[in-house]
Amino acid sequence: MQFHDFSTYRAFSRLTGLAKNSHDLTAVNGLSPQRMSTFKSSMLGFDFLYGTQRVNADVLTALQELADEAGLVETFIAMKKGAVLNRIEGYESENRQVLHTASRDVFGERPCAPEASARAKAELAKLRVFLDSLEDGRIVNGQGEAFTTMVQVGIGGSDLGPRALCLALQAYRRPGRSVRFIANVDPDDAAEVLRDLDLSTTLFNIVSKSGTTLETRTNEQLIRAALQQAGLDPALHLVAVTGEGGPMDDPSRYLTSLYMYDYIGGRYSATSMVGAVALGFALGYDAVIELLQGAQAMDQAAEEADIRANIPLLMALLGIWNHNFLGHATVAILPYSQALSRFPAHLQQCDMESNGKSVTRAGHLVQWQTGPIVWGEPGTNGQHAFYQLLHQGTEIVPAEFIGFRSSQYGADVEVEGTGSQQKLIANMLAQSLALALGRKDPNPARTFAGNRPSSILIADRLTPRTMGELLAMYEHRIAFQGFCWNINSFDQEGVQLGKVLAGRLLHRMRGDSETADVDPIEETLLREAGLL
Repeated sequence: MQFHDFSTYRAFSRLTGLAKNSHDLTAVNGLSPQRMSTFKSSMLGFDFLYGTQRVNADVLTALQELADEAGLVETFIAMKKGAVLNRIEGYESENRQVLHTASRDVFGERPCAPEASARAKAELAKLRVFLDSLEDGRIVNGQGEAFTTMVQVGIGGSDLGPRALCLALQAYRRPGRSVRFIANVDPDDAAEVLRDLDLSTTLFNIVSKSGTTLETRTNEQLIRAALQQAGLDPALHLVAVTGEGGPMDDPSRYLTSLYMYDYIGGRYSATSMVGAVALGFALGYDAVIELLQGAQAMDQAAEEADIRANIPLLMALLGIWNHNFLGHATVAILPYSQALSRFPAHLQQCDMESNGKSVTRAGHLVQWQTGPIVWGEPGTNGQHAFYQLLHQGTEIVPAEFIGFRSSQYGADVEVEGTGSQQKLIANMLAQSLALALGRKDPNPARTFAGNRPSSILIADRLTPRTMGELLAMYEHRIAFQGFCWNINSFDQEGVQLGKVLAGRLLHRMRGDSETADVDPIEETLLREAGLL
């Protein structure tokens, strides 16, 4: 597969020229009814409204040309079929396939990557047996009681995605079941969770591909000590999600082990056993299947070459337009759904760990901007926090609003003629319009410049299936951007240096470093921090 530098595409030059006179949303007819109707895409129950982006027909045509030149859809299909994309040409790298899509490509007769899909099916079958055993009493605690709580212990992709999914779908939780999470190596994180639990009816799902992740290993030992102190056998309370044949694949120490594979990166692993175990415990097996079906439907739909009919591809290209051609360094993900309160945090990792790169797939330093800073919080809370900067600050922040026409629980109250859900969505739409149109006022402090880009993604209701679609939509948006920027979105070398230095500092704090190995800067830092 041949890759080209982002700045060499013909469409790059055309888009650079178009950006010099980009669409002004505050101009006369800059935002019109016709524009709002025209700049809309629909896909799998989602409507994507992007009339409030600073694009016109010429820009969209050029973005289509960029997608075609860069072969974004072709590379995406190759990824799904098992192309080795996790690599840097000519340099040592992980050199792996990228097959998170295989974890949900389990429903058709012709999966894109048959071997990986067969493994995913096998793990789903094991998960079903495990969940059925919890349900019918084959798996109980030492006193013959049912387990009512699961605590997932993992960090990074083993925490953020699964946590976001479990929170998003709490409305569908089975009676008497709850899921908690421990991620931080800060002992207060584990202590806060453990102190409220009945350990005798709690399962701990330890998630680590290598089985050697320092934070997770440390928290596991803390949990084992707590169980033993309570007179409980840890082997009857701990579940492992790990690499097959690794140090945690040990039936003498874990109730059961389910497997994760090297070709699924942590931040893309929420639809593998990394996310499915906790989700299945809380919601049941059928809800896991619905989530996977939604994700697979999006995987298939994202093969569409027409950017106007492919929402994740269009989102990726609009993001590139805002970032590389209009010069906006950040993007805010703003879900108007409390259930999605941790979804921006998951996307922050997924995007910034994937596309926070400065080396091309050929091993050269990039000469263009790559991944933006991604952040966000749910509305309407955010309106009373940081929206002041969005509307009147000197930094222009493109915003991506996510909302649903109906609430999950259906519990609502009418005040002044409208319900709470109507107020929520009205606020979301109003914010998009306010960012675009602005307002003139004789008082400069009350003037809104406007012309600030945003988009709206809206569906009927947040369900397991739509959550699967939404998750996959953003995964693909991130991958499409990485392909276009000619970077490897699937490694994470940037997290390694801090781990190495932390290990050196820990050796010195233990007092077992040889004097010759002690770096004077590290030594001084420890001393000045009061740790020596």
